[in-house]
Amino acid sequence: MTRLPTVDFKTMERILLRLGFKRTRQKGSHVFYRHIDGRTTTLPNHPGRNLSRSLIREILREIELSIEQFNNELQM
Repeated sequence: MTRLPTVDFKTMERILLRLGFKRTRQKGSHVFYRHIDGRTTTLPNHPGRNLSRSLIREILREIELSIEQFNNELQM
């Protein structure tokens, strides 16, 4: 099984936008994204900090993306 890499907010946002998610709103440091098919997720924007592996795993579950697909998106 592939180990899940940690990424920062900007990297995860870039992946979400590439997958067709739109930034819908922001409340404080949390940014909300929605896909046209109804999937949603929230990213915390804390500059200088990486997202934890457990949070990345939860985001991947919400956007229905496997770890392998996530790693492929990272390499693009």
